[in-house]
Formats: sequence, C-alpha cells, structure tokens
Amino acid sequence: MEEQYRNTYSSKYLCKLLVEYRKPILIILAMAAFCAIVFSSPFFITPLYKSTTIIYPTSSHSISKVLISTTYQSEKDIMNFGEDEQTEQMLQVLNSNRVRDKVISRFNLMEHYNIKPDSKFPITRLNKLYDSRIKFRRTEYNAVKITVLDSDAALSARIANEIAEIFDSTMNQMQKEVAVEAFRIVEQTYSTLWNEMQQLEDSLNTLRKLGVFDYESQVEMLSQQLAVELGKGNTQGVNKIQEQLDILAQYGGAAYAINERLDNDRLQLSLVKSKYEEAKVDATEFIPHKFVVTSAFQAERKAYPVRWLIVVITIISTFLLLIFCIVAYDRSKHFFRREAEAEAAKKNKGKHPEEE
Repeated sequence: MEEQYRNTYSSKYLCKLLVEYRKPILIILAMAAFCAIVFSSPFFITPLYKSTTIIYPTSSHSISKVLISTTYQSEKDIMNFGEDEQTEQMLQVLNSNRVRDKVISRFNLMEHYNIKPDSKFPITRLNKLYDSRIKFRRTEYNAVKITVLDSDAALSARIANEIAEIFDSTMNQMQKEVAVEAFRIVEQTYSTLWNEMQQLEDSLNTLRKLGVFDYESQVEMLSQQLAVELGKGNTQGVNKIQEQLDILAQYGGAAYAINERLDNDRLQLSLVKSKYEEAKVDATEFIPHKFVVTSAFQAERKAYPVRWLIVVITIISTFLLLIFCIVAYDRSKHFFRREAEAEAAKKNKGKHPEEE
C-alpha cells in the first residue's frame, strides 16, 4: 500500500522527503555554495579579461592590376569589402603558424603564461593555451571577429589590436615572396630585350656608316639615278652608283632583317615594360588587407570566470544529487525494514501454540 502511494504520488513523496530532511539539505547546499564561492575566487581561478576586434578583408589582392593596369578589367574596387572567399582566406591566415609565432614572439607569451621552456611539452602547452584564449570566428556579415582572453586587461586589448596588424604584415610578406620573384623574372626579361635592342642598334649604326639606311628606298632611288647617268654616258657617276648598289646588295638584306627584328623587339619591350612597372609596384608597394570596424579596448570587468553562474550551477547540481541520494536512502531504509518485518513474521508463524 505504501509502495503504491509512493509510485502514484511521487511529487508528494518527494515533498515529504524534502521537508523531512530539510535541515541537512540546507546545510549541504550552504556548504556547496560556500565552496563554489571560495574555489571560483582569484586564488584558485585566474580571472580573464576579454577584448574583441572586428575586421573586414579587402576585395583586392593586386595593387598594380587595380590601380595602374590599363588591360586588366575587373569589377572589384580597392575600397570594397571582401566577399566569402576573402573572409575564408583571412581566417586561414589568422589560424596559421605565421601569425601564431609572431604573436607569441612579440608578446613573449611563453613567459606570460608561466610556461618554462625546460618543462615537459612546453610548445604543446603553449599552443593549447593560445588556442583557448585567442579565437577567430566569422560573423554573420562576413567579417572576422578576433577575441582575446587574458589575465591582463591592457595586454588583452593590445594583443587583439596587434593581431589585426600582424595579419596585414603577414599577408604582405606572403605576397611579397611571390611578387619579388615575379619582378625578378620580368626585370630579367626586360633587361635581356633591352640589351638585345642595343646590340641591334649598334649593328645598324655600323651599316649606316657603310651607307645602308633604308634598303628599299635607296635601291629605288639609286636605280633611277643609274638610269639617268647611263643616259648621259657618265661612266664615273655610273661606277659610284654601282658601288653603292653593290654595298646595298651585300648588306641590305641584313639591314632589313635587323629593322624587322627591332620593330618586333620594340613591341615586345613595350608590353614587357608595362608588366615590369606592374611587377615593380607589387614588389615594392603595399596596401592594407583589412578594414578595422571595431578596435579592442581595455575591459573594465573580467569575463571569466562568471562566479554567480558557477555558484548557481553548483547549488542546482548538489540539490539534484541530494534528492537522488535521499530517495535511494529512504527506499533502502524501508526495504530493509520490510525485510526485517517479513523475517519476524515467518518466525512467529513457525512457533507452536504451547510456546505462545
């Protein structure tokens, strides 16, 4: 009957238990709250301050193509915010070892986190702390939010703002590695073309000293003069003209070929020069790769731990555990009592009437 009552009216049963054991419950909850307050204090948990920076990537990655190129056609503007692709690239770079190593080195985080270099697995511990205290995430508007937690409020803001600048320098360094090599190749090609043209010009100057200037027009003009001199019967004039025609016959083809090659090289040099100017700009000039929307500032209140939340969770968890323990204790107590009563009833049934 009692068991049926408990199963049917479990809420009343629980209320009865809570009233019955109210004093020990209140004492244990007070002790749990006290322990939560003590163990969430700065003596046991280092308080951390949070700073955040929000940045947008730029849409352009090549200064020369956007600013000075006349052949490159693109709808991208250097002042536009980046799209999904640029945001993903920004997150990839921010999570890279390049940025991590620069941040750790610049702020001496190993010493700041109290990690001894000669301890066991110092780099692993450092990276784990770095990942837990410095986070990057994409916002719903395609920006990137940099969040830094640190025991020093001022340092937390400095790290958050500095990471944005480190991202810029890292992007510039990565692009410079490619741009410098590209500039070296274009510069070498430009220099080779220029030297080749100088050699061709020297060859033409040598031919000009021999009287070879414009092969086709000279041949036409000398042929007309030759006909005139022949008509006059001027043998001396004919011989001079014939000498010039012989020189043109000997060197005219070479002069024509050199001129053709020079025209082609001038066209190539013009194209290479535009590439040379673009590559030079990419290798020597830099523009920001980010727009800073929100700069980090020194936090006035700690963000971790949230002591009231720890106390509330501790009290609720302790209360639920107490209910479970009290119910288990009460049921076991009644179980053993019923067992004892049943055993006593069996013994009483086994007695003779005379013994009674």
